[in-house]
Amino acid sequence: MAKDWKADKGDQGNCLPDQLPLIPLLSTVVFPGMIVNLQVSRERNLRVAAEVEVDDLVGLVLQTDLSASEPEPSHLSTIGVAARVINKVNVPGDTVQLILQGLRRFKITEFINTHPYLKARIRDAEEDAVISLSANVLISNAVALFEELAGLDGSINSEAVSLVRMNTEGCGEVADQISTRLVMRLEDKTEILEAVEPEERLRSVIRILRREIQVKKIGADIQRQTQDEIGKTQREYILRQQMKTIKKELGDAASKEGGKDLRLRIEASALPEKVRKEALAEMSRLEAMSPASAEHGVIRAYLETLVDLPWDKQSSDNIDLSEAIDILNTDHYGLDKVKERIVEFLAVRKMNPSLKGPILCLVGPPGTGKTSLGRSIARSMNREYARISVGGLRDEAEIRGHRRTYVGAMPGKIIQALRRAGTNNPVFVIDEIDKIGSDHRGDPASALLEVLDPEQNKAFCDLYLDAPFDLSRVMFVATANRLDTIPPALRDRLEIIELGGYSEEEKLAIARNYLIPRQRREAALEEGDLEIRDDAVCTILREYTRDAGVRSLERKIAAICRKVTTAKTLKKIQGTVCIESESVHQYLGPPRFFSEMAGRVDEVGVATGLAWTPSGGEILFVELSRSSGKGRLQLTGQLGDVMKESAQAAMSYVRAHAADLGIPEEAFTTTDLHLHVPAGGIPKDGPSAGIALVTAIASILTGRPVHHNIAMTGEISLRGRVLPVGGVREKILAARRAGLETVILPLWNRKDLDDVPQEVKDDLRFIFAENVADVLDTVLHRHAVAGVLVDRTGETAARDDTVPSDRSHGTHRIPDSIPGH
Repeated sequence: MAKDWKADKGDQGNCLPDQLPLIPLLSTVVFPGMIVNLQVSRERNLRVAAEVEVDDLVGLVLQTDLSASEPEPSHLSTIGVAARVINKVNVPGDTVQLILQGLRRFKITEFINTHPYLKARIRDAEEDAVISLSANVLISNAVALFEELAGLDGSINSEAVSLVRMNTEGCGEVADQISTRLVMRLEDKTEILEAVEPEERLRSVIRILRREIQVKKIGADIQRQTQDEIGKTQREYILRQQMKTIKKELGDAASKEGGKDLRLRIEASALPEKVRKEALAEMSRLEAMSPASAEHGVIRAYLETLVDLPWDKQSSDNIDLSEAIDILNTDHYGLDKVKERIVEFLAVRKMNPSLKGPILCLVGPPGTGKTSLGRSIARSMNREYARISVGGLRDEAEIRGHRRTYVGAMPGKIIQALRRAGTNNPVFVIDEIDKIGSDHRGDPASALLEVLDPEQNKAFCDLYLDAPFDLSRVMFVATANRLDTIPPALRDRLEIIELGGYSEEEKLAIARNYLIPRQRREAALEEGDLEIRDDAVCTILREYTRDAGVRSLERKIAAICRKVTTAKTLKKIQGTVCIESESVHQYLGPPRFFSEMAGRVDEVGVATGLAWTPSGGEILFVELSRSSGKGRLQLTGQLGDVMKESAQAAMSYVRAHAADLGIPEEAFTTTDLHLHVPAGGIPKDGPSAGIALVTAIASILTGRPVHHNIAMTGEISLRGRVLPVGGVREKILAARRAGLETVILPLWNRKDLDDVPQEVKDDLRFIFAENVADVLDTVLHRHAVAGVLVDRTGETAARDDTVPSDRSHGTHRIPDSIPGH
């Protein structure tokens, strides 16, 4: 062997040679000072073992790629340990046993060769021990933690602790001494081996010691708890055996008492015969079963559910139409269409008691009283009230129930609600039916098809009950905010009754008669403590709320009541507090909403449209600008696909009728248009802005301003027909709220004015259009202007500010406008 590989016994390997043969190790990590018995069997390692003699030095490096049978340089760690050969023994089976002692860390700087074995140029990687205050603290902590771990781990003997306590010359030596005696993961050993800086190495050891101590403590706690549980189980077994003997001596009377009561309830209940036989069979199983059995509780819960269900319990309908009308009018203001339908059902029910319950679906914006109306229906019919919410429901088992084979099985929401109601003919409200979902667990909407079908629900089978239950006597009332998200098959089973948003007069009446008294009571105020004037309520409606219902209004009234209660409690005010329009801002802060039409004037390229949202109607402005270009149309404002198609149809119509409108043909090839619908952060879609889009495009290309006080809604066709749209009531309420004077509607929507409150119709002028030419003739000024804005004085001769009630243009004729209708 080369002389450079001999270890100098005088310095115990403190000076390393420039190069060493390498032995890659798969899962063994050797630290300085550690003696290891190594079995060498791989070809290259055998070549090294064959050449080394006792006292020779070899390099031990960790193999990072464990899949390589004969590792290459790229498969090895760059940090290793120089080890002295203490003994070498050839054993049978082409294996050599080497007993090695780790000396010092080294770093591989260059591989010299890979055959016949790995050989590398190295440099010493150990740093000399530096005694400092921080080093002494780390050493003390490490030794103390090692002693604590030894007390928890029986595999660490006291001799090892003594050796560590004696060798405290430096952080690196202490870290290596402790690491040699710890059982660690390979990743932890590798981290410590490759930590060249002594204090960093000792910190890693301290972290591992703390983790191992925590693991040992948790293991000891678990073992102690397990022993306690075993002792408790044995004790319970002995007591149970003694109790069994006592029960046997007493005739088992006490243990059977509860089962006897349940059997009597089953026999006395009005269960169907088939269900009764099944229940009695399960009861016999229960009586023969030990109360300690896991199945005992499952069977008992099932039988109690069967007995508690109202198989034949129903409330008698005490139908007094006059009283029912009074109840509905007392609980809810307006909603005449819904009340009329309920009274019709009550009248028919009174004459025909065998009539099956209808399945109503109340559709309207949030806060319009849909859910609370169900409770009023129950009161008016003298029935029990049940309610479930299916919003966000995705598991079919929530409707049909779980099979009893599953742990924690229970009936579906329908059966649970009927059990709570106690009768089989309650008024059953299914809330938020439009927000039901589906996923891999099933489709709850499909499960509701059976529940809401009068031909099927007389034998509704809940999977938990595994028996048919009659739902035909139940009056189901579903609620939804919109219809388009309800599956068609489910919607086909529902009788749709649409609830529109409230007008300002209706909200004022609701606030005066319902909201203010209720919030005053909840705030512990007497009637004489607080008075909220009507003008204050109107200010709240116009400047602080924008929903179609009254929830936001009630929240604002509640905020005022709370502030008044607080002020009275602190004795800041006394006597009656009167809230007027001018003082609302003191209680609610700055206004949240402002008039959409404030500061609006007749402009070129700006049209006022009307939109419907699930929360009510809104004003929609369509704005266009033009610039030199190649005839492109840019659309912005988060427009949906349908609205983009409407814009393209509007552009096509204007181009096809350019001659009639006085637009030169070159305007479509030399001008780019940018169409924007504020607010850009809110998605918008639907076809009802068609005539507003046509108006804005025609205005920007002709230079004729648009009357800003005219709102419009209607879909368009390429032939210029104005097609009917939905949400007319909410759109008209929004137009009136914004202070508009005239509304243009499709002729086919004329019938929808019957649903609009009379006081709203009295404040607006309605124009019904059959085609786009009628609309443009009405909303555009007759003459173009040079600038974008028209003179605000209204005295310019070129502009026509009047909206004609009967105007002819070519072959088109707009029907009569009708104020208040």
